[in-house]
Amino acid sequence: MLSRILLVLLSLSLYSAGSSLSCRWVCVCVCVCANEDAEVDDTVSFPNHLYSQASKASAEDKVAFTVQILEEMVALLEGGYSSASWEENTEENFLSVVSRQAVGLRSCIGSHRESQRLHMYFKRLSHHVLMRMGHSAEAWELIRREMKSHLKRVDQLISSN
Repeated sequence: MLSRILLVLLSLSLYSAGSSLSCRWVCVCVCVCANEDAEVDDTVSFPNHLYSQASKASAEDKVAFTVQILEEMVALLEGGYSSASWEENTEENFLSVVSRQAVGLRSCIGSHRESQRLHMYFKRLSHHVLMRMGHSAEAWELIRREMKSHLKRVDQLISSN
């Protein structure tokens, strides 16, 4: 299983170097490791309204929103205390790929003000899911599911240009 995940990561990181702004490759990585049965606490509802607003924004603003999503994901996952079922090297490789994608996309935009609401959403994920659940494996599975949802929505957002 681990070798399959690493192969997917390597293939997708090579693919992403020449790809457009699609986040499908990151979603595949999240899907490989995710438990589909977990659900996030109701206190942290998915920010559909932010995606709705972003869908009406300019292309550059959509990219800026995507960059913030990727950076917030990395910050959340780098928070440590992982009881996740990923191997440490796999997690590091995943974070490296997502970070590189964010840096590459950031070079496509000027200075943009980050969404405080989006930042607070990720902060609530950290506090209401990870901390309250003691950074358990179940909590990390919930986080992965949220990341998968974000990546699907970001892909739709960018593809709508």
